[in-house]
Amino acid sequence: MPGKKIYLAGPEVFLPDAVEIGLRKKALCQEFGFVGLYPLDHEVGEGEGRDARIYAANLAAIAQADAAIFNLSPFRGVSADPGTAFELGLFVARGKPAFAYSNDPADLFDRVAEAFGAHQTPQGVWCDAHGFEIEKFGNSDNLMLDCALRASGQSVLRPEAKAPIEDLALFTACLRKALLKFGF
Repeated sequence: MPGKKIYLAGPEVFLPDAVEIGLRKKALCQEFGFVGLYPLDHEVGEGEGRDARIYAANLAAIAQADAAIFNLSPFRGVSADPGTAFELGLFVARGKPAFAYSNDPADLFDRVAEAFGAHQTPQGVWCDAHGFEIEKFGNSDNLMLDCALRASGQSVLRPEAKAPIEDLALFTACLRKALLKFGF
């Protein structure tokens, strides 16, 4: 049914052109018959408690949403933005459809190994230079994110070659998957 609301989660809200990216995402949603709910849609004002107001506004948008699309591209490190990861967990816990993509084709293991080194212990465990175990499951990110999506019948879409974080090709592919999910 047209007009389903899709929450648009991802680190784009931190980019210099965050508002413009949100408008592009919302326009794409409209082309597919959806209403995009972007985290920057609501003015929360400056001053003390702004963080709590942003949190409350995002939770309100999540509550209104019928589904969500998550940009899990690595941000400020080797993994997805932690706020986006939190929101994905919230959506899955509520049983709402979640779609996700990463504009980085590399597995989490490869990104960690490149950033922090990797070696295999005599017991066959992969560790970084600090001796911390590294997940090696072929996942896009932490197993909790990838497995949550798989448990709900989805997966993290990834490109063949690395794309900029604001590239919307896989976002558009998620919109196509949402069309199939909602049957229109």
